[in-house]
Amino acid sequence: MKRLTAIVLAMIMVLSLAVVTAGAEGLTYAPGTVLRMATGYNSAKTGITFDSETAGEGVTLADGVTYNTGSLKPTWVALQEILGVVFESKYQGNGAAKEFEYWKDRLNEVDMVSGNASTLSEYGEVGSLVNLADYLDRMPNFKAYLEANPIVRLSITGNTKTGAIYFSPYFDGVNDIERMPLMRVDWTMKLLDGEGEFTAEACKDLAPYAYTPYMPTSGKIEIETPTLDGTATEIVVKDFDACGNIVQMMNDAGPMNGVQAVNMLRDYIDKAYGGYYGTQRSNLFIGQNAAWDADELVALLRCVVANPQTLNGTDSVQGLFSREDNNNQRRVDMFRFTGTLFGVRGMESRQDYLFVGTDGVLHDARQEAETYVALERMHAMAAEGLISQAFIDGAQETSSTYLENDLGFMSYDYNQTQTVMNATKLQEGEKYMAVMIPVARWFDGTDENGVYMRFTESWRSVKTDGWAISKAGVAGDDNKLFAALALIDYAYSEKGQILMSYGPDAFIKKNDDGSYVTFNFNGKEMPVIADATYEELWARAKGNYTNYARQFLGSTLSFVKSQAFEYQCTHEVGREGAGKLSVAIGLGTIKHPLLELADNPWYTSVATVLPNTKVENDELNTYTQLTANGKFSSGNGGENLFVNIIVSGLAAANVDSPEAAAEMVTLDWYGDMYLELKNTGWDRITEYFSAN
Repeated sequence: MKRLTAIVLAMIMVLSLAVVTAGAEGLTYAPGTVLRMATGYNSAKTGITFDSETAGEGVTLADGVTYNTGSLKPTWVALQEILGVVFESKYQGNGAAKEFEYWKDRLNEVDMVSGNASTLSEYGEVGSLVNLADYLDRMPNFKAYLEANPIVRLSITGNTKTGAIYFSPYFDGVNDIERMPLMRVDWTMKLLDGEGEFTAEACKDLAPYAYTPYMPTSGKIEIETPTLDGTATEIVVKDFDACGNIVQMMNDAGPMNGVQAVNMLRDYIDKAYGGYYGTQRSNLFIGQNAAWDADELVALLRCVVANPQTLNGTDSVQGLFSREDNNNQRRVDMFRFTGTLFGVRGMESRQDYLFVGTDGVLHDARQEAETYVALERMHAMAAEGLISQAFIDGAQETSSTYLENDLGFMSYDYNQTQTVMNATKLQEGEKYMAVMIPVARWFDGTDENGVYMRFTESWRSVKTDGWAISKAGVAGDDNKLFAALALIDYAYSEKGQILMSYGPDAFIKKNDDGSYVTFNFNGKEMPVIADATYEELWARAKGNYTNYARQFLGSTLSFVKSQAFEYQCTHEVGREGAGKLSVAIGLGTIKHPLLELADNPWYTSVATVLPNTKVENDELNTYTQLTANGKFSSGNGGENLFVNIIVSGLAAANVDSPEAAAEMVTLDWYGDMYLELKNTGWDRITEYFSAN
């Protein structure tokens, strides 16, 4: 480390012989300019320097360099050399919101700071943060990125009179699906596939029924779906007249055991789909041509939890679970899945719980009775034991424990980080994989009775966090200001995007001539990671790309994170499942929000931040039940009413009907005033976007 420090200092001394060094076009600053960085991701492990736990007594990485506690991570060493600056970490090891909260009254002590997008825009409006828009002509890479992605500009504009931008946006991938259903598909195949009846030496009785049908109990529904080979689309018919609704059938039949339930579900699939799935009935859920819905999932979950002896040889199997059942930040994925299952918008919004209605104005899922109807359905599933007991109890359990012990069946999460467990937790023949988005009834305005289709609101756009430049920190010092602007601009250049995703060149595979070895990713040639990087990724982070990149390389902390690196680290089972969803998206059978002002406003993605004034934001902050730390928190250690309703029903909200729950938020918690102010900001941004 001493040798590395000496080299860096020597380089700075050489550079200091020059008067200035060039950053982006039109940005010049003294070589060796120090930038005080109160920036990171969400913990001491994910800052720009190594913490003691990660570095230990010294950690030697794939680049051959040994790093110690306090050392800059490789990405930031490279940035120092490229930009001719010196980075000084002031990061306190918090998530963005808490990090800014720590520094907000002492911004003169830092030059760049992490923060929540809405908070950064708010503080920018009162003059605490630098307006990046004033310098766009000097930031050609950042400007070009915004021009190529106008919805991004819409999402980060903090003032529509001036066009002000107060933070650099963060993208964890863009214009792609984010979370998806993940399932032990080998269990589904074991229960549903094959000739003849299902038999088992032992099973359990189904719990008393609480869930009632969501889908129709009669009639027919036509669903456009990819063919099994994914080369085209075809129409699959759900014929409820042929046999009825599977949930209603089970409920009407009364008490039954797990074997009887499996055979009833098998018979239903054969009749409702006219033999379409043949003896591979599991393809209803796991095939490229899957067309499952919430009711069919409930029937499958009943079969799963009632047949533990067949599936894992024990007396217990958990149905739906979250990654960390004691962590609110992960538990909220259960209500996100609720929206996907039952056709409710706003559960995976880019901002709060907002979505654009067919009328072109913002609506709030917390103020819609339909939201609470869906949550009550999830509570009914919980009452039947179809959601993990650890989730209900908030216990110290994680998905890794469930998977390695064959205890968990299904979750709703990120593909790469979770399917890597096929290599680390599962045994030969076991398969945990992404499955198709469910069919639900969505009211997109094209039919007054709703449309049965696949739709996901989990669509990658601007994240809710970003980095800003402290006006007090750089006040009177153009060297600091221009160096900070140059950092942001470089991060959006082609080379900068690779560095901020992959880390330095030493971690990337090279040809003999020194050029990158590349592969085609989403139509673009992207670098291949070095063999040593891949080996180290598994040795240090068990194949989890984001943990490795953030904790060891110092990349993917902000700016643009390409999914190309992550894709290379995705287990083959993960690529298989995600590939099926990708095919469906490409064929148009999975719909999603659009990163534009769509002709049908219902499909328009909500902006990550809205240009509300200081007075308006101050008023919004008085609605404490609706703020980030209020009744609907998504943070670790917080509490979320939606989660509580899944666990305890509407009693958790002290109301007796979905309408009363929505009315409580609207009237008692000032949701009507909140929404009026949010729509004021939405009107401003859409008018600005149309004019510019």
